[in-house]
Amino acid sequence: MSNPVKHKLVKFDGQKGFIYNLKIAIAKARHLIWSGSVWRKAGSLLIAVFVAFSVASYSVAQWYINKHANQPLTLGASFIADYARNFSLDPKQTLEAMLADLNLKQVRLVSYWKNIESQQGKYDFSDLDWQFELANKYGADVSLAIGLRQPRWPECHEPDWAKNQSKDFWQPKLYAYMEAVVDRYKNNPALQGYELENEFFMKVFGKCTDFDRQRLIEEYKMVKSWDPNHEVIVSRSDNWIGIPIGEPKPDKYAISIYKRVWDAIVTHRYFEYPLPPWFYASLAGWGELFNDRDMVVHELQAEPWPPKGMELWEAPLTEQYKSMDAKRFKDRINYGIDTGMRTLDLWGAEWWYWLKEKHGDDSVWQVAKEAIAKAEIDNQKLADRD
Repeated sequence: MSNPVKHKLVKFDGQKGFIYNLKIAIAKARHLIWSGSVWRKAGSLLIAVFVAFSVASYSVAQWYINKHANQPLTLGASFIADYARNFSLDPKQTLEAMLADLNLKQVRLVSYWKNIESQQGKYDFSDLDWQFELANKYGADVSLAIGLRQPRWPECHEPDWAKNQSKDFWQPKLYAYMEAVVDRYKNNPALQGYELENEFFMKVFGKCTDFDRQRLIEEYKMVKSWDPNHEVIVSRSDNWIGIPIGEPKPDKYAISIYKRVWDAIVTHRYFEYPLPPWFYASLAGWGELFNDRDMVVHELQAEPWPPKGMELWEAPLTEQYKSMDAKRFKDRINYGIDTGMRTLDLWGAEWWYWLKEKHGDDSVWQVAKEAIAKAEIDNQKLADRD
């Protein structure tokens, strides 16, 4: 029989068995890869590395999902009073509806520096106090965002008097404000923990100028010294493949998941990220393997992403429904659950309430209500089984 690697076609001999035919196939593959140019060899090597890493990541994802499968699922939501006001909503009514009607048991709140210390040296906690009061009234846990960078545009929320000042001027005042926030709420029964500096290193989004890791490290250490009894979460700054190995090492990591967005750079159309849920499970799994830290979803997209230059509350409903509606929302919740992460904070509850109250469309609101109720039932079944 002639040497099989010298021919473009390989004829397998069924009589000589599987192992023999496998050896022929491997020999042919080696010939195709290594007899070509340097570029072919390099390309083949890159493909092999990619395939190997993908298989490893998928395996890590399945390990992570199975490990956490019997833990209760927490479906929470972010709430920002300023954002509710953009929709001409009453913030108190909005949050109370989220807690009373939806029966949310976790809410992610913000502590914007510009609101609490609009006048230098004078702290006003009145807006955040009533939010904690409502959380206590309805037995909800609070994950409190703290620091300069917090959720919603422009991301960094410094007061006017601190803008365009040197870092030597604003940094100690930032630390003083943060300490005041921690001191104010560290003994509040509703407080579950803190989220420190939302997506700190993300340079491509928001109006932020300081990305100094040392500041983040200092802030983490200070928060833990001011309040050693509550967890501190630090969020990843993007969804790229990678493991957060640098300092600080928080109690937990967080990640945001946005599936359908407006591509303002290339296509000028809506774009749906094709990433499967196990991709995010692999990020959580790799992080847990290397850092022994779990990960939560602190923002699961549950509101539209309108075209660039269009505010959500001004966009036509027909445009809004192109990126989020009741069906997409239900699919998005299932997608989040399929990542295996057991804490999902939904993003856009103010919009759900606005649809319901201002436009008579409660379809999205009902999806949230049903999902939260189902999670409670499933969690009770887990508890009864244990």
